[in-house]
Amino acid sequence: MITIGQLAAYAGVTVRTVRHYHQRGLLDEPERDASGYRRYTAQHAIDLIKIKTLTHAGVPLARVKELQAAGPAQFARAIDEVDRDLEERIADLTDARQRIRGLTGGDRLFVPGQVADYLDHLSAIGMSDRYVQIERDLWILVWAVEPAGVDARLQERLDGLADPETRRLGLDFDRAFTADPNDPALEDIAARMIAVTTRYNGWDDTVFAPARGFHTLLQSAIAGTSPAWDEIWRIVREQYLRRRPAADPP
Repeated sequence: MITIGQLAAYAGVTVRTVRHYHQRGLLDEPERDASGYRRYTAQHAIDLIKIKTLTHAGVPLARVKELQAAGPAQFARAIDEVDRDLEERIADLTDARQRIRGLTGGDRLFVPGQVADYLDHLSAIGMSDRYVQIERDLWILVWAVEPAGVDARLQERLDGLADPETRRLGLDFDRAFTADPNDPALEDIAARMIAVTTRYNGWDDTVFAPARGFHTLLQSAIAGTSPAWDEIWRIVREQYLRRRPAADPP
């Protein structure tokens, strides 16, 4: 007769593990001696080693009891099922590991390579980390909801940044994030935004019209993040509507 400590040592597990197997109904609890101590037999040691072998092989605890009572044919079928489950888990873990490794690539985990390159380009031309983060989050939405439109949107952005005036406007807009909403300089940024937009798109009423559907979601992602930016967009819409009839009379 052996104690629980000796039993655990023979099987190479902890006493806590033995007690856990008792609670799960995997290992029968022995009778207690006159002093109230559990006294284990060689059969308990054999059963415990079997449980340990099965669990270390990847058999879930929920199936150990089934395998303990299985005949040879049933045992073989159950092991095949466990093997298939393990194969699926390995595939899932391999995929998860690749994604974890992708975290070292930063933005490339969340957006396609061409968008990540574009975000690197924003950093290279002097855009703040804050601005790049905001753009990244918006591209995550675009990639998830409208992946087919990514290339066209991206090319439009790159074409704009290739123009020195548009690039300077982007940098000034970025820096205005922390500006006072009453700063007169915001008027100039708004006027330049209208000038650049009309140069590329003409006087198109849809450009600054209230967004709908998915575009509303995109706008809501940045609305309120900067009072100065909100003021710029307010001025842009106001000036655009005021100036359009004079610029393009009916």
